[in-house]
Amino acid sequence: MTLSSHTLYTVADIRAIEQAAVATLPAYTLMQRAGTAAAGCARILLAGQHADAAILVLAGPGNNGGDALEAASQLAQAGLKVAVLLSGEPAKLPADAQQALQHAQASPAKFIDASSIYTTDWALVIDGMFGIGLLRAITGDISSLVATINALHCPVLSLDVPSGLDADTGTIVGGSAGCAIRATQTVTFIGNKAGLHTCDGRDCAGEVRVVDLDIAPQLYSPSHRQLNHVSLFSAALHARRHNTHKGSFGDVSVLGGAPGMVGAAVLAARTAAKCGAGRVFVATIGKRIDYDSAQPELMCRLADDIDFAHTTTVAGPGLGNSREAHDFLARALAAHAPLVLDADALNLIAVEAGLQQKLAARKSATLLTPHPLEAARLLGISAQRVQADRLAAAQALATKFNAVTILKGSGSVIAAPCGDLVINSTGNPALATAGSGDVLSGLCGALLAQSWPVWEAALAAVWLHGQAADNLVQRGIGPIGVTASELIPEIRAALNQLTQQQGH
Repeated sequence: MTLSSHTLYTVADIRAIEQAAVATLPAYTLMQRAGTAAAGCARILLAGQHADAAILVLAGPGNNGGDALEAASQLAQAGLKVAVLLSGEPAKLPADAQQALQHAQASPAKFIDASSIYTTDWALVIDGMFGIGLLRAITGDISSLVATINALHCPVLSLDVPSGLDADTGTIVGGSAGCAIRATQTVTFIGNKAGLHTCDGRDCAGEVRVVDLDIAPQLYSPSHRQLNHVSLFSAALHARRHNTHKGSFGDVSVLGGAPGMVGAAVLAARTAAKCGAGRVFVATIGKRIDYDSAQPELMCRLADDIDFAHTTTVAGPGLGNSREAHDFLARALAAHAPLVLDADALNLIAVEAGLQQKLAARKSATLLTPHPLEAARLLGISAQRVQADRLAAAQALATKFNAVTILKGSGSVIAAPCGDLVINSTGNPALATAGSGDVLSGLCGALLAQSWPVWEAALAAVWLHGQAADNLVQRGIGPIGVTASELIPEIRAALNQLTQQQGH
């Protein structure tokens, strides 16, 4: 994926760019370019297949179907065995799609009915049923067709967006009443779309390839949405000078560890220590732990012994909801020092307006790391509504509390109060394990303690957290059964590797 492909556009943005381009080009130009790009991706997916490999092209009733028809005609004219299943009435196709249909009908491609798809061993399916314009859930016969395609063992190439997926939100159109194609690869046109990378998007889209259709750069509007990548935070990566000491890299205090929940605080603290903080304190509620036998470098204190004004605080891992927890959180919120809020800290804030006011009034760096249910509590809505538009929910939290917000989940969303939104591009289901969020909050704290700007700290932490999981899976460890503590040395290795690369 090229650097420009990291810019994300809304459906409204894409339509405006497309309309501006159409006004400067001969009719059918963009559809022909889209069909050519799709055919090229199809050939790559077919590499190694026998010469008479069968391709099934699903063409819908709009311009997405026209793109598929143009691809079908090009592949058939190149001598490949192509079958087209056209849904909708040909006479109602848009003008460009009508021309694509004529090309396909004049080619060696064979038009079939739905019953014929069960009698062929397909080598590839091209999904051009519905693009970014789908407004209703896929139901009925088309729903049955989607289920059939998803059960096949061959690659599936979706054009622009997998049919049934909302390109803006990454949800399945119609929710549980709808369905969507699960593609091996999606070739998306004009610009990248957020929905391909968050919520259901990563399961449905597969590998995403972006093709700009040679549209003039000046026709693209600025976007405040991007996919996370190293260049967004690389300016904060600095090799360490020899002439330093532990005080050069800050203190992190993990406020949490109520009885029965000490493990969460220890995980966050271990991560902070292994990711570069100079000193790390486990500041427990109620009872002080003696020491961490696995990492005796951690200093164990009662929360009452911590000066929150002179440390980066990670508040929430195993904090509990006691009055004592509330009071220590209020002290941390009032301190003029960097603060990461996770887990129980977020739940306490969600139920008390006074804490919310303290949070929104903070001037120091503040970073929230909610999962969808915690985000829902903070916003006073359901988790389902959060997941229905993850970008909007993350932005609402960042705006409401004047804090950089990481909304965790598949395609974690990082939002800034100014309106910038980034979707993380690393990670896998290995992160769906207890303690993974505590590791992330400890990593955020470590970077803030080392004087990283809060926005770059959030972007780097989420990227490194996901990359650690990706590295484990690449080595055959997981995704099933990875534990949160296994992420910590992998994060450290990835951070050092990035720092060394930046130094060169």
